[in-house]
Amino acid sequence: MSFTVLIPARLASTRLPNKPLADIGGLPMVVRVAQRVSGIELAEARIRVVVAADSNEIVSACRSHHIEAIMTRTNHASGSDRLAEACELLELGDEEVVINVQGDEPLIAPALVESVAQLLIKRPEASMSTAAHPIQTELDFNNPNVVKVLVDIRGMALCFSRSPVPYWRDKPGRMPNPAPLRHIGIYGYRVGFLRQFPALPQAPMEMAEALEQLRALWHGYRIAVHITQDIPGAGVDTPEDLERVRRLFQS
Repeated sequence: MSFTVLIPARLASTRLPNKPLADIGGLPMVVRVAQRVSGIELAEARIRVVVAADSNEIVSACRSHHIEAIMTRTNHASGSDRLAEACELLELGDEEVVINVQGDEPLIAPALVESVAQLLIKRPEASMSTAAHPIQTELDFNNPNVVKVLVDIRGMALCFSRSPVPYWRDKPGRMPNPAPLRHIGIYGYRVGFLRQFPALPQAPMEMAEALEQLRALWHGYRIAVHITQDIPGAGVDTPEDLERVRRLFQS
């Protein structure tokens, strides 16, 4: 078993400028993320962690802390485009597996990364893998910023939506039982699929929901979903998020 963890890192951020380089306990945030997933220990596994950056500042910061980093173009339209370029630069084979971990998630659980990778390796019919956990409150169920996922009996994604799905016809707005699933934004890809993905035409439902993973489903590709009971640590999107994470690292 082997896989590569790719951490895309963009210097530009509307709400938090220079976010990848934000200091968390004396280290840049992107370095914290890379160090966290570098701690994965699997028997007979080869795990490579690489930051795919869009600036020399990020590359230099990573390399100064012994984190492998590569320079990608600054004009990519999406994260998947950046990942596809990284696969070319790293000369990864089509059958290899890469895991996309965002560079603003310093609290990500290494076990989650491992599970998403193992699932894709074990499910040859899937081109992608991702994760989800049971929603706990009706507030989250009805929140359009909380993405939901429906799966079939084999754990394959049927759809992703910002709407409260499945919709409980007899009790509108209420959360059905068993609890619906909240999508966790971590992805595994087969490299061959990832090379093709950015060139696929956008799906109408993707454009409506602003969810890129719907493009894969629309074109007939399968996405395996790892279901965990653990709620992942929140990412860093705002200055308030950054201060919260800094306090966690201090304690």
